[in-house]
Amino acid sequence: MQYKIPVQIENEDPILLWLSLRQLSIIMIWFWIWYSAFKSLISIGTEVAAIPAIIIATTSVIIAVFKYSEMTFTHFVLSFIRYKVNLDTRKWVKSVDSYSLMDIWFVTNIENKVDNKVDFNDKINKIKDIEDKLNKI
Repeated sequence: MQYKIPVQIENEDPILLWLSLRQLSIIMIWFWIWYSAFKSLISIGTEVAAIPAIIIATTSVIIAVFKYSEMTFTHFVLSFIRYKVNLDTRKWVKSVDSYSLMDIWFVTNIENKVDNKVDFNDKINKIKDIEDKLNKI
């Protein structure tokens, strides 16, 4: 039996207008913070209390709606911090098509990294020896 697997399984479905459940929850939490700040500062004056409240409300909407290359705000900020911290540890190596999982997920010290090269001539000789043995059988 075959099952159809959705291609865009990680996409969030909009619930209200264009906002997903994650975005709505972020906005609700930040607006609760906005309301608390506004309520605590209202004794000073409505105009004075509105300034930090508007900043908090604007920040909450930006954080909730932010997308850059399919990354959310938190993912983007963490990736940016990791990039800045590990700026000198990753270097471009010519003729390397891909990295192993260890190179991608863990930071390694370049000076102590061992470059294991494969000797293809040795492998070809071993394959020829095996073919010769198989032909003799």
